[in-house]
Amino acid sequence: MTTTTPFDLASAPADACAALDAYVLALADDALLQGHRDSEWTGLGPILEEDIAFSSMAQDEIGHALVWYTLRAEHLGAASPDEQAFRRDAAGWRNARLVELPRGDYATSLIRRTLFDIAKAIQYDSLRHSAWPPLAVAAGKLRQEKKYHLLHNQAYVRRLGTAGADSHDRLQSALDALFPAALGLFEPTAGEAALTALGVVTPSAALAAVWLGAVRELLAQSGLSAPIASVAALGGDGDGAGAGAGAGDVLRATVAPDVGGRRGEHTDDLDAMLDAMQSLYRSDPEATW
Repeated sequence: MTTTTPFDLASAPADACAALDAYVLALADDALLQGHRDSEWTGLGPILEEDIAFSSMAQDEIGHALVWYTLRAEHLGAASPDEQAFRRDAAGWRNARLVELPRGDYATSLIRRTLFDIAKAIQYDSLRHSAWPPLAVAAGKLRQEKKYHLLHNQAYVRRLGTAGADSHDRLQSALDALFPAALGLFEPTAGEAALTALGVVTPSAALAAVWLGAVRELLAQSGLSAPIASVAALGGDGDGAGAGAGAGDVLRATVAPDVGGRRGEHTDDLDAMLDAMQSLYRSDPEATW
């Protein structure tokens, strides 16, 4: 993404403002639900180090959600962050389906966390160059915390992927199950093309291509594999390198993404998750803490 003219919200057309609101909402919803799923490991981790790590990442992610919800409230006319988080039914959420799926076992949570963090690091890197300054500033701050998430999660994937047959097979099974939903992280939000034309965001398809390369590299180091191939290997117009070649590959996923979340189409798992997450707030929305 190349920033040209700064995006002025006050003079922007209504459809661009609506598109920006949808984009920021998706950022917030992804972060909050991922954080909530991580928090379900508090007190249950396989070892104390992982109990603490997932609890810490949960706090970080919920904090990221608060940043995005606050951005909507302060600039885009949305309700308070608490209202956004705790008073919306499932149809109003714009998260990718990946983050609403049940916690699962440790392998499932580790793989989901890793695929999510790589995607968000790439997205935040891009948003640091956004033509809308509030978005660029927020992304730059949150990107710093992703560094530590990535170091932790990728180290564990490499270690467990090559430790033995049992841990390898558990990770591979989790990866096979989650990969289509992880591709759904790159489902465009409504009006994304207009934001791209204004230099506010990078096209989701371009981010997905970078993500595929980063994921494939990590998996190769970990003895794992995902349905990713180069365009050349698929018979397309790539640079002629086969799958597994170095930089310059044009990569594509060879399975269909699990999408719909950005349109408010969710699994039943989200209803159950929201029932648990919102129950206290909804029991007395006017309470002062």
